[in-house]
Amino acid sequence: MQRLVRFVVEADGGSRGNPGPAGYGAVVLDPVSGETLAERAEFIGVATNNVAEYKGLIAGLAAARDLAPDAEVLVRMDSKLVVEQMSGRWKIKHPDMKPLAAEAARILPRAQVTYEWIPRERNKHADRLANEAMDAGKRGEQWEPSASSAALDASAARSLSTPPPSGPPGDAAAGAAAARAALAASRGAGAGAGAGADTLWAEPGSGTDGPAPQAAPTATAAAPAAGQGWGPDMGAPATFVLLRHGETALTPQKRFSGSGGSDPELSPAGRRQAAAVAEALAARGTVQTVISSPLLRCRETAQAVADRLGLDVTVEQGLREVDFGAWEGLTFAEVRERFPEDLQAWLDSPKAAPTGGGESFAAATRRISATRDRLLAAHAGRTVLLVTHVTPVKILVRLALGAPPESLFRMELSAASLSAVAYYADGNASVRLLNDTAHLR
Repeated sequence: MQRLVRFVVEADGGSRGNPGPAGYGAVVLDPVSGETLAERAEFIGVATNNVAEYKGLIAGLAAARDLAPDAEVLVRMDSKLVVEQMSGRWKIKHPDMKPLAAEAARILPRAQVTYEWIPRERNKHADRLANEAMDAGKRGEQWEPSASSAALDASAARSLSTPPPSGPPGDAAAGAAAARAALAASRGAGAGAGAGADTLWAEPGSGTDGPAPQAAPTATAAAPAAGQGWGPDMGAPATFVLLRHGETALTPQKRFSGSGGSDPELSPAGRRQAAAVAEALAARGTVQTVISSPLLRCRETAQAVADRLGLDVTVEQGLREVDFGAWEGLTFAEVRERFPEDLQAWLDSPKAAPTGGGESFAAATRRISATRDRLLAAHAGRTVLLVTHVTPVKILVRLALGAPPESLFRMELSAASLSAVAYYADGNASVRLLNDTAHLR
């Protein structure tokens, strides 16, 4: 009787820039001895993390097929995106992913291949191969097996045991919790080629394609320094999901509505928007804490979300909108007609305040920066929903990007839109989302 052949394929890919210089790595292992049977790695030029991960999968499956076309193969990857899409539990919507997934599916019969997610620290061999390929590409070369030390580097850390269960297929909350636990356990692990894998917005059924990194919290949000972002994996980040409140009667009229005006409630349209965003966030299953501006429109929006998620709402005074002084309730055209010089000064300088004792953008930035730092210290490693206003969201995004003050006038933020910023332990911050309104369509 012919002996059944089984292989383990571990694969990874990364991009230093996403998109940027990219490479993949894959290794075929004997599942009993852990012996390395084949290695593959390649620098693929400029590509995204997800493309590189799929390229790594294709190379690993092809290597296994070359060894034994009838082998049963267990694919282990730290990309939840690839694992869930190839397992058929997540839809493949991105046009760049569809042909790659189809190519991977053609290499071996579907019945011979199963997929398993593993945390990054258990994928060190493929991770190291991908990094070696990217390093070779930086030198203008291609990866050479004779120069690789990936097998030696990974041998001490490799474990072929089954990872903690992530819940049944489609269980977004359980899957997210397991992923966070695994990533938290990996704090202090070495650099990862897949530093763009598995994001906040890629839970099963969420309809998204592109995961992103999980890293660690910080008490600051300094702009990334040149060359940073590819150091050690530092665990789960503090992630702020930024939700602008739903519409009020003033919103469609584009009237100034800050903390010094009438404090309007949500309109019927705004309440429908709040219900829609609550459903979207419940489906994603990642928010752990809900914090709101003290203004009524935010508290109503936050309560709709919190009720759906089974959470409480905490009010944070620092998340209030700026005070627009004498401009409250007026349109831009009305302000320009009544206070032309004050308006021009406000447009020209972040230090200029609205007429009648309003709050300048410079003052608001100091307030919101202090609020950010306080919340980061209190919610390290957690995903926190901040229900707030246009100006606080724009300031948090501006600071994360290291953009100049005038960028505040170059962002569009719709009512009930979602944005997201992840904060890392090394002081870096990364904007993950801006003005997402898909849940309102």
